[in-house]
Amino acid sequence: MRVGIIVAMSKELELLKPMLENLRVSDNNGIKFYCGTIGNHKIAAMHCGVGKVNAAIGTVTMIDTYNPELIINTGVAGGVNKEVNVMDMVVGSQVCYHDVWCGGFDDNASYGQVQGLPLYFEGASKLISMIENYENVHCGLIVSGDQFINTMEQIDTIKEHFPQALAVDMESGAIAHACYVMKTPFLSMRVISDSPGAGHDNSKQYSDFWVDAPAHTLAMVKELLHKLN
Repeated sequence: MRVGIIVAMSKELELLKPMLENLRVSDNNGIKFYCGTIGNHKIAAMHCGVGKVNAAIGTVTMIDTYNPELIINTGVAGGVNKEVNVMDMVVGSQVCYHDVWCGGFDDNASYGQVQGLPLYFEGASKLISMIENYENVHCGLIVSGDQFINTMEQIDTIKEHFPQALAVDMESGAIAHACYVMKTPFLSMRVISDSPGAGHDNSKQYSDFWVDAPAHTLAMVKELLHKLN
């Protein structure tokens, strides 16, 4: 299977590259792709950069260049649910935007919904069924927006609109959006890096987190790929 793996940060990419056998690097309009194999799968990996626009550009370029049969987005996310702890994995059975509002132009659009598109983008059900029973894995809604969420006030605002949300990030929504338009199955797998309002400095928690967390989520991606036919 041809699989695309997208991460937002170069630190995550550096952990991913050693997992690829027969590694080679290609360039498409200044975007570098790291290609190789994991098990029987042909992998094209990239780091897209932070935020929705970077994520969408990277996703469309990957699809146009490699025509993957599946795209996995992995990395870190903030927890927005008390049942989700730091180092837990959230798998996006659904993904949506938390910072989109088109209601002034379309009375039928819900908060978070881009006109003409579904409010929720669905994750790849086959992969979800393979991972949903893992320990410390939570399947549910990931919300995305162009904000670093580090206060309880921000979380409260998100939860007003999406009380079922488990995690928040800055890229999954745009990648899911692009994959929906391009008819490419998609799954976001995010390890929880921080939990605002947990009684300590959230920014410090995020900085210290880079020691183990990206390796944890990438190892789970590798395990999942080895199980995937």
